[in-house]
Amino acid sequence: MDFWDFLGSRHEQLLADALQHASAVFQCMVAATLIGVLIGVVTYRSEWAGNLATLSTSTILTIPSLAMIGLLIPVLGLGVPPTVTALTLYGLLPIVRNSIVGLRGVDPALVDAAKGIGMSRPARLLRVELPLAWPPILTGIRVSTQMLMGIAAIAAFASGPGLGNEIFRGIASLGSKNALNQVLAGTLGIIVLALLFDAAYVLLGRLTISRGIRA
Repeated sequence: MDFWDFLGSRHEQLLADALQHASAVFQCMVAATLIGVLIGVVTYRSEWAGNLATLSTSTILTIPSLAMIGLLIPVLGLGVPPTVTALTLYGLLPIVRNSIVGLRGVDPALVDAAKGIGMSRPARLLRVELPLAWPPILTGIRVSTQMLMGIAAIAAFASGPGLGNEIFRGIASLGSKNALNQVLAGTLGIIVLALLFDAAYVLLGRLTISRGIRA
């Protein structure tokens, strides 16, 4: 069976796996973004705290994905919980680092001006600092998403959702007539999803970043 015939015969399963893969990455990116930006907000004013946050999240990223999921299985079991936990942790570094860089890069004169007109510290953060730091934060989110698209394939090791199941099934049945088709279908599906997510982020940037900041 050639590759196109394989896609035609398995399109429903492949679409279901792709939707699960995209859903898992999206949910983990939402969680990683909220946690990462919060860490950035808490630590960016202090040099040592910012360095500690960056070092901690970079250390997490050095743990091999198979090892991370393997360590989480005894605690969280198989399936979605270890997948979501691992992906969220892996997605933190670019977001934390870019949040700190973006917030530190805000012109102090603008913050002082906002303070001068009576804005409270939370108001300055929400209405001045975070909007100006949004471009690098969004870049961090884009980088994290591309990483998690590939890492999410390893979730099949823990019976997790997504296109990694196609890849693992193909590897497990090497030598059979459809083994290569399964690996190729899973891999290409992940690439297509990564491109679609990145295109969505480009559109989001155009909608949420003013022309003055983009320039």
